[in-house]
Amino acid sequence: QVQLVESGGGLVQPGGSLRLSCAASGMILDIYAMGWYRQAPGKQRELVAAITSGGSTDYADSVKGRFTISRDNGKNTVYLQMNSLKPEDTAVYYCNARLVALNFWGQGTQVTVSS
Repeated sequence: QVQLVESGGGLVQPGGSLRLSCAASGMILDIYAMGWYRQAPGKQRELVAAITSGGSTDYADSVKGRFTISRDNGKNTVYLQMNSLKPEDTAVYYCNARLVALNFWGQGTQVTVSS
């Protein structure tokens, strides 16, 4: 059974940093395209960052230069380093794994940026 478990969320002040982790089990992570999405209250879920099985990355314009996605296939884990956080980054962050028609989601982790 495939499971994605996010961790690392929390409350942080504007300008602060957090690192989210997504631990995968029941799957071989290195063949999947991975992504981090977020959903703020009253808004649609949006793609924040993505990384292919080959390591190519892509970012939403709103987080370019501040967020970094990476993967450690040996640990079956994907990370999202978030720096210079802003109040508008407040959302539930979800990990996603995709391979052809297969599409898996984690349960989400809350990130709140507030003073």
